[in-house]
Amino acid sequence: MKKLIPAYVSVIVIFFAAFGAMEYFIDSGNQPAFIRYPMVSVFLLVFLFVLIAISITMRAVDNITYHLLTEQEKAELQEKSDESFTDSEWYKKLVSTFVRPESTIVSEDQLLLEHDYDGIKELDNNLPPWWVYLFYASIVFGIVYMVRFEILGADDQEMELAKEIAQAKIEVAEYMKTAPDMMDEETVTVLTAAADLSAGKEIYITNCAACHRADAGGQIGPNLTDDYWILGGGIKNIFHTLVNGGRDGKGMIAWKGTLKPKEMQKVASYIISLRGSDPADAKEAEGEVWVDKDAAKSTTIPVPNAIDSTQVK
Repeated sequence: MKKLIPAYVSVIVIFFAAFGAMEYFIDSGNQPAFIRYPMVSVFLLVFLFVLIAISITMRAVDNITYHLLTEQEKAELQEKSDESFTDSEWYKKLVSTFVRPESTIVSEDQLLLEHDYDGIKELDNNLPPWWVYLFYASIVFGIVYMVRFEILGADDQEMELAKEIAQAKIEVAEYMKTAPDMMDEETVTVLTAAADLSAGKEIYITNCAACHRADAGGQIGPNLTDDYWILGGGIKNIFHTLVNGGRDGKGMIAWKGTLKPKEMQKVASYIISLRGSDPADAKEAEGEVWVDKDAAKSTTIPVPNAIDSTQVK
């Protein structure tokens, strides 16, 4: 007996439908679920085996049932099996739902109207059912759309985009609070733990001592232990300078391609810890005196040539 869909096709379709559903619903990160979780692979293999077993069993049942039929029933069943796809009853009903039956089609003479436009004649012909259904569907859609957006005030595409962008900014800000490698000059903080300062010192000696000396007294680069800064002091300004580099043409290089944000935070914290260490033969002060804006609020003593913590030269 001929089936509309062969058994091997239905087995493959069902198996890959289950496979796709598991990959969609199981959170496996960057790896496929069947690789990350071995039990998924075991389940898929068992599922495939069950599908094949069911297919074989149904085929066997069909064969047994066919042999139990009378000759007349076998002939009728064979006739239906040999019937083409377009001759089936359900297909004809489906077509008649969307296409006007030929029995309702009349000649043009019966549909001709008494209108003549430069030799072009008009027929009073009924629209095909599929066009009428689409027209009714568009009316329903228009009513629902008007009620939802114009009366109930639902978010349109522009408003949805604005909300998604705002939510994304909130999520990025929350993530950056706990992700050191996503740190920027607005979220960086001073580290005071001995282990962090020790790691910062090691990075400083490796990358910064050549220009600023091992004791940070300054050589090619400026002295980092006094209160004078060319591009602003404090953790935020120092971090900004490390990320983006110094003055164009004569400042240090940008370290964002070499050091990670967490490493630059440690270096900046170590440099801040050297303030007032007064190394021997330190380089003459450069720039202006820098005072932390928050710290300046707690004192009434004016500091000459001072700039606030947000100023970057």
